[in-house]
Amino acid sequence: MFASNPSRENTESNNISEDMLSESFLTSCKNVYLSRAGINIIENINIGVSAGEIVTIVGPNGSGKTTTLKILLGLQKPDSGTIHKKNGLVIGYMPQKITIDKTLPITVRRFLRLNSLSRNLRDLNAINKIAHEFAITKLLGKQIHEISGGEMQRVMLARALLMKPQLLVLDEPTQGLDVQGQEEFYRIIESVKKKYGCGILMVSHDLHVVMAKTDRVICLNRHICCHGHPEDISKHPEYLSLFGKKEVGEQFAIYPHKHDHSH
Repeated sequence: MFASNPSRENTESNNISEDMLSESFLTSCKNVYLSRAGINIIENINIGVSAGEIVTIVGPNGSGKTTTLKILLGLQKPDSGTIHKKNGLVIGYMPQKITIDKTLPITVRRFLRLNSLSRNLRDLNAINKIAHEFAITKLLGKQIHEISGGEMQRVMLARALLMKPQLLVLDEPTQGLDVQGQEEFYRIIESVKKKYGCGILMVSHDLHVVMAKTDRVICLNRHICCHGHPEDISKHPEYLSLFGKKEVGEQFAIYPHKHDHSH
């Protein structure tokens, strides 16, 4: 994974060779800018996600997280910069939330099979197997609108993994969950990484609590403010000068970012 500072002029110290935009990463972007009405939405973004690593992008609302995510996935074209996506890359996507009309009768089993283009989503054996893995077997016959928020998170994660993705993308995966629910979900994500070996890209607006097992944390506020492993960054002189000393917990890393930059 790589990341850079926001200065457009000072690109020499941030030079990234072209081979870093090749098969080294599942998806990556280099020197990416995007503006609207003359205002930079994101500036000089350099990010890459490799197989078997967890990258978490954190930042406040309006910081450019969703835009960066869309660019990395090839869903949005930047004004400038280079985008790479591995040939034939299979992506499993878990959205922030979905809205299903409560008058629409649809079971969890049916919800898992909605995408008929995927062979695994049509395979009842594959669905039963992953339902057992994520402890949602008892939910399969329930109506989707009857299950809890935590149960829905497991269902959506299971559905994303039914795609057998090389890259798993999670957009605000713990939104609406309490601290206990967040801890449990992060433990599940860590086990997913170990079992499936896929790259995992997570996005969150929560600057204060991020997964301690994340390989890389990227703090974004239109530009990349800081990046690295939570435990390493908490001991880095530049991090300490910006944020002060904070201990990294066993399950979570405290990542307090005072977004007092002027843009």
